[in-house]
Amino acid sequence: MNPIMAVSVERINEAISHHDEAVKLITLRDRLAEIGVHAELRDNNSALMVVRPDGALPVWVFVGYGGAFYSWDNTNKRHPTDDPQGAASILAEYVKGL
Repeated sequence: MNPIMAVSVERINEAISHHDEAVKLITLRDRLAEIGVHAELRDNNSALMVVRPDGALPVWVFVGYGGAFYSWDNTNKRHPTDDPQGAASILAEYVKGL
């Protein structure tokens, strides 16, 4: 493969990965909304800002570990991306301080 094609393939793979992560964050945002937790997509759909009901600093959620996990709290907390409903429940408890 010539170098120009290699760069193009790399950029395509990055775009696909970013799109997959964005879809996972959108899905999580929607599950959070269903249970009454406000969250907003930020930074070009690469992060989800989950608002705390008490007005404290928001929780930032990212998709990491090769797209396998939602992570927050400086990656100390994480949940598999194939279970957005479970992640939403855990995040709701986390932001409410339960």
